[in-house]
Amino acid sequence: MTSISPAASPALPVLAEVVRSGFTEGHHRGSLVVLAADGRVEYALGDPAAPVFPRSSNKPMQAAAILRAGLDLSGERLALAAASHSGEDFHLDLVRTMLSEHGLKPDDLQTPPDLPLDPVEAEAYLAAGRVREPLTMNCSGKHAAMLAVCVQNGWDTSTYLDPAHPLQQLVGQVVAEAAGEPVAAVGTDGCGAPLMAIGLVGLARAFRTFVLAEPGTAERRVADAMRAHPEFVAGTRRPDTWLMREVPGTLSKMGAEAVQAVALADGRALAFKIDDGSTRALGPVLARALELLGVDAPVVSRIGRAPLLGGAAEVGGIRAAF
Repeated sequence: MTSISPAASPALPVLAEVVRSGFTEGHHRGSLVVLAADGRVEYALGDPAAPVFPRSSNKPMQAAAILRAGLDLSGERLALAAASHSGEDFHLDLVRTMLSEHGLKPDDLQTPPDLPLDPVEAEAYLAAGRVREPLTMNCSGKHAAMLAVCVQNGWDTSTYLDPAHPLQQLVGQVVAEAAGEPVAAVGTDGCGAPLMAIGLVGLARAFRTFVLAEPGTAERRVADAMRAHPEFVAGTRRPDTWLMREVPGTLSKMGAEAVQAVALADGRALAFKIDDGSTRALGPVLARALELLGVDAPVVSRIGRAPLLGGAAEVGGIRAAF
């Protein structure tokens, strides 16, 4: 596997600072890009052309590949195929249904055993005496859809995560087409699926491609399903859900290691990665980037709040630095 590294962290600009009791105690560096409605780069920080692993921000492209491979998904099912779900009951129930519809069982999932992604759900899950299982891993909806399309096409389900598998080869093609650039490297995501590296400019371009695609295309079907059913993409207590619900026409998907991509209905788009992978800075950076896109809605302030506590009192917060 090719090893490609972005610029060393000290060379990247500060995207967010950690302020406690009026004292700046830390910084989060990274790269960011904002695209205008016509697709040109309007604002950039750091090195947004350098390849990164978008992690779960690649899921819309993976879902589009599943559609192109012939699986007829729509509505909540298609949204869940592109999800990093919170592990709420309605998520897990639909994953079970998607599997059973194709003669599959939760045991067929090759996701690693995990707790629900949402902390509230995880606490309730453990309090009920339950243990980590593949079904509750946040990528189980995507994996259920991948298995289903393998069953439909007669492809081997035991190797569906192999980069050489026909489905994963198609995923790579869709990622490259949507991003407008070749895949720079292939790795393994936390869920075990192949992971394609592209630049942040390419990632923002891909999201723009999805919202502007012609109705009926795989890309537009994914975007429409995610925007119509955002609670299945994330969960009831998640910023992606809030943003897609409260700013109509917006497509939003976060990824592990503090990656985020967003496209508005008119083609304006953004993507960023916080270099140290700290998701605590994701909300403030996203809120500021949305302001640069011209989004003026109460949800922006809600997303941007990241308080720091001293005892039980709020004594500071994480704030964008650009």
